[in-house]
Amino acid sequence: MKKYHIQTTPFVVPTTDGKLIEEHHGRVATQNEAISIAHMIAPPHWSEPFQTPEFEEYTYIISGKKQFIIEGETVILSAGQSIRIVANTRVQYSNPFEEPCEYISVCRPAFDFTKVHREE
Repeated sequence: MKKYHIQTTPFVVPTTDGKLIEEHHGRVATQNEAISIAHMIAPPHWSEPFQTPEFEEYTYIISGKKQFIIEGETVILSAGQSIRIVANTRVQYSNPFEEPCEYISVCRPAFDFTKVHREE
């Protein structure tokens, strides 16, 4: 058994909002419950509902800008910046800007839709 895995076929998460989500490592792509790593592109004017995930999430912005509303505080990150949001924090992710936002997301433990707790 190899001591490494090179990911060449990430799992592309089906979406209906125009966002690209490629899970390179995680629950679906590599059956790893401990961590997930995903490449994402949020289109202009994209947003998700508020949520309170049971996992921590790290985001690194490659290009564009991304807006976070964290416990009522608005934070905007640009290319080259990163953020860590602790588990059980109420947050909304969005790209209200005119250009796409490309970024890497790392969740620990791995992203699990049943543990996101999105608001309706």
